[in-house]
Amino acid sequence: MNVRAAADGAAVNPFANPAPASAPASTPAPASPSNNVGDGWTTHTWKWRGYTISYKTAGCGEPILLVHGFGLSSFHYRHQLRTLGENYKVYAIDLLGFGGSSKPIIQYSMELWRDLLVDFMAEFMGGKPAVLVGNSIGGLACLMTNVAAPEGAVRGTVLLNSAGAMNNKGVIGDWRIVAVYPLLLLIDFLLSIPAVSAALFKNLARKENISQILKDGVYRDPSKVDERLVEEILAPSQHPGAREVFVSVITGPPGPKPWQLIPELKGPLLVLWGDKDTLTPADGPVGKYLKDLPSKRPDTSFIMLEDVGHCLHDDRPELVHSHLLPWLEDVMAGRPTCRQQAALAATAVSSSSSSSGAPAFIGEDDVVAGSATGSVSGSEAVVLAPGGADREAPASQ
Repeated sequence: MNVRAAADGAAVNPFANPAPASAPASTPAPASPSNNVGDGWTTHTWKWRGYTISYKTAGCGEPILLVHGFGLSSFHYRHQLRTLGENYKVYAIDLLGFGGSSKPIIQYSMELWRDLLVDFMAEFMGGKPAVLVGNSIGGLACLMTNVAAPEGAVRGTVLLNSAGAMNNKGVIGDWRIVAVYPLLLLIDFLLSIPAVSAALFKNLARKENISQILKDGVYRDPSKVDERLVEEILAPSQHPGAREVFVSVITGPPGPKPWQLIPELKGPLLVLWGDKDTLTPADGPVGKYLKDLPSKRPDTSFIMLEDVGHCLHDDRPELVHSHLLPWLEDVMAGRPTCRQQAALAATAVSSSSSSSGAPAFIGEDDVVAGSATGSVSGSEAVVLAPGGADREAPASQ
């Protein structure tokens, strides 16, 4: 089966029992940091509706939330965590069902992930408006989150080869999908048979097959499909429930179309598109719609990137950053960057220590910045977390 069926749109998951509607929106829990010093980020967990959500953080300053695509995780933003973290507070989340997050046997949908992202922003952004960045189905999730979030919660949105639905059943108007639609229905039926889905998933979830799929149809630069990337995709596929997540996403309801969401979108929009994407092709309905959007919607930019595939941010990160960083600088105009906060933190600590010898009381973000530059140590400052409660400062990145 072609993995394209999941890259672009939940019938009821045959394995699933929907999560109770009465479940609480979120259950705040202390972060459990795992220090990835060599990688440049810190990994945490958070409880949401009784499930464990894994996420990574880097840097300080104005918040940016990165949302991955199907079958991937926050690790897929390894380059953005490092680069964007130099100036901003970057969060990269593992959507429920993927990466290090829980994989409950429930019905998965775009609406479920939208609710997760809205609650995550409310919990961690400290009231600051965030920039949402999403690849593939993560892009569609960002559009839905933008529309559902409270006024003032979103500063802008970035789409990286956004999907038009959770699976291909939602991509209407593309003859390539219409022609094989009966086959997609047959696949849904076959996947509802546990023995069939187990055999298929076991075959897909092999190191050599993952590597070949990425090199053949997802990445343009095969050297970017390194051992670490393959391992980060393979490991979660071995978790209990991973097969059921796969089936639910492939067979589930497609969710809304981008053109149904864009009219209600808040803030500026940047669209970066790889011209060699075979999963969400530039000449498909979503690509053509977004390419024409700047002529109809103010504050919208569409940039076609040459010789780039579906996962452009990991395939050609330097090219993506050459367009993303200036756009972010414009959107964040007037807001202090992480480096500026580091300088302020160092000055505050130096001034306070020299004048009184007492520890400096400064904001948590300042300590993160100072820690990143080596200018603030745990013995020099008391960290004030949002809300005024003391908590441990994040480890140096």
